[in-house]
Amino acid sequence: MISFIIWIIGLVLAIKAVLEILKWPVDGVKKLLVAILVLLTSWIGLAVYYFWGRENLPSILK
Repeated sequence: MISFIIWIIGLVLAIKAVLEILKWPVDGVKKLLVAILVLLTSWIGLAVYYFWGRENLPSILK
């Protein structure tokens, strides 16, 4: 039961991260690549995105 709750939390955070990435004022291909990378790397990708990437990646990808 606990593992299912953790899985749901990860799914919600991944969907939220992808929706935030799609709002960036960056080229569509770059947004898609970052979104796929975050989804494929699971919890590590989410951690990097929320602790570092959310603020830094849009300016790096411009």
